[in-house]
Amino acid sequence: MTYNAQNHIESVLEDIECKEDCEILISDDASTDKTLEVILNYQKNHPNRNIKLIAQKKNLGYGGNQKFGFNYAIKNGFYALILIHGDGQYSPKLIPQIVRPIFENKASAVLGSRMINKKNALKGGMPLYKFIGNIILTKAQNLLLGSNLAEFHTGLRAYKIDDLARLPFNHNDNGFSFDTDILIQLIDNKMMISEVAIPTKYGDEICHVVGVVYAAEIMAATLISRLQKIGLVRLEKFNYNK
Repeated sequence: MTYNAQNHIESVLEDIECKEDCEILISDDASTDKTLEVILNYQKNHPNRNIKLIAQKKNLGYGGNQKFGFNYAIKNGFYALILIHGDGQYSPKLIPQIVRPIFENKASAVLGSRMINKKNALKGGMPLYKFIGNIILTKAQNLLLGSNLAEFHTGLRAYKIDDLARLPFNHNDNGFSFDTDILIQLIDNKMMISEVAIPTKYGDEICHVVGVVYAAEIMAATLISRLQKIGLVRLEKFNYNK
């Protein structure tokens, strides 16, 4: 999943170890920089790598782009999907340990958590306001959802496709609260979520998230999901009776 990642996408691709039974799907979300040009050049110079490039004609949004990838994986009969951002914040070298619980049939989803070892998150350059916000939001969401996750807000995730296909993710938000929506769906459907401690890395990548807006959106989604539990609201993304 890429958007305006021209400075990082090539190194990310270099670090992905892809054997015969895997495919690298790149969904470029209508980047306005030279990301697409860099990817095409990389494809040309690495013809033996199993890379599928989709250049979206319009920006789908952070969540909308994930929907595209999820539906692609379901349609093509994949066993598991690993989400890697194109900006280099999450190392592709972590893929084997992230996906292992799925292939061992121990999880429906795996989160690469920066907050299992919280001190390492600060050492890795996580801004203090993000560190504190991450802790507060995660504690609030755990309390409301009856869960016990170390972090709700990581972008490094893996999913078992058969279980993913059972969730109404196509009704999820097209923006940044998509990740919260799908975790709520996993929790509500009592699917196993595993967490793996990962290092934190902040560099010169551009953050497109507005912190206050993001916090408001994900807490709204969390609260609404609980109101739906007691029959006060009804949204299709939290409707599992189909």
